[in-house]
Amino acid sequence: MKGRRKIVGKIATYAALTALGAFTLTPLMWMAATSLRPEGSPLPTLRELVDGVLHPHFENYRYVLWFPELPVWRFAINSAVVTAGVVLLQLALCSTAGYAFARLTFRGRDALFAAFMLTMMIPSQAMIVPLFVIVKWLGWLNTYVGLIVPYPYLSTAFGTFLLRQFFATIPLALDDAARIDGCSHWGVFRHVILPSARPAMATVAAFAFIWTWTDFYWPLLATSSVNMRTLEVGLSVFKHAYGMTNWPLQMTAAVIVLLPVLTFFLAMQRFFVRGVVMTGMKA
Repeated sequence: MKGRRKIVGKIATYAALTALGAFTLTPLMWMAATSLRPEGSPLPTLRELVDGVLHPHFENYRYVLWFPELPVWRFAINSAVVTAGVVLLQLALCSTAGYAFARLTFRGRDALFAAFMLTMMIPSQAMIVPLFVIVKWLGWLNTYVGLIVPYPYLSTAFGTFLLRQFFATIPLALDDAARIDGCSHWGVFRHVILPSARPAMATVAAFAFIWTWTDFYWPLLATSSVNMRTLEVGLSVFKHAYGMTNWPLQMTAAVIVLLPVLTFFLAMQRFFVRGVVMTGMKA
């Protein structure tokens, strides 16, 4: 009887997870299938979606990527440059700050960390206007620097918290052993902490990548020329100007924006999950 209940419970669990997975994937499948339908087609029915998958029109992707009136490839390059810059800057800032808060002892450390964490309560929208004024005063508008440098204010506190909690779980005995061998604080950070914290670093990198690649608001404000637009902003112009009622082209643009994020997440999923699970709540 007990074994039968266990089997029934497993079946119910897997059935619920399957239903949840299907519910989550359905919009993505609809988007991908719609992007394969002929240009100018109306909203498809289920049968038409299946027909679109069986008879795909990849010309939509060729049309969007090489659209003569919008430099879509330039948008993609801008997004790649900005995202790579933000990820590297985020890892550098969060890892060094997390190390200082987790491993160094100095006066007011805990109070400073608490104040740092309070910045997570400030909505990013409230910081947009002063941030824009500062970037304009520095002459960084419509430049890669203006797109990259201000981004970490959105998530540096979260990334620092995540890495600080992970660093706190690494045994202090490793630091002592490294110092006996002649390592300084920088040597301990480079040779002991960073190699042990790869899952957590990958987690911070994944968050930074997803947030930056999909961000719309700041690139819209910080850029004025078409050649400096990111993919998210540039394809929104395409949607409103050229494809407002053209569902296949709209979904094609959405797939182009989503595909790098999905690919990156799937590639980093193992490290991402491990980093979140292993990040303890040790003070």
